[in-house]
Amino acid sequence: MARDMTAYRQVAVHSEAWNGQVEIHPMPGQAYATDMNVQCSSRLRDTSVYPLGTCFLVEAKLTDRLGGPQYLYVWHGDDIKVMSKKEAQVFLGAYRRVRLNV
Repeated sequence: MARDMTAYRQVAVHSEAWNGQVEIHPMPGQAYATDMNVQCSSRLRDTSVYPLGTCFLVEAKLTDRLGGPQYLYVWHGDDIKVMSKKEAQVFLGAYRRVRLNV
């Protein structure tokens, strides 16, 4: 069965030390909480290849498991797209919401 790509959207994530482990979380400035779990390939958490703080551009979908907490799911077979800090800023700037003062 093919993957429904309409459920996926681009999300900027980064690696960070969290509770003594390397975890992947969404970067600030998007529609997702920065502490939301991201289920993805363990390759993104390999600090011998990608040091802490590495930014990635992933295709993710919001999901939950049997009514549990929501998390972002990234298919483990997707290509790994590393972003520089500048590329991440440009990506996040394109999706930043503008606040209107009323």
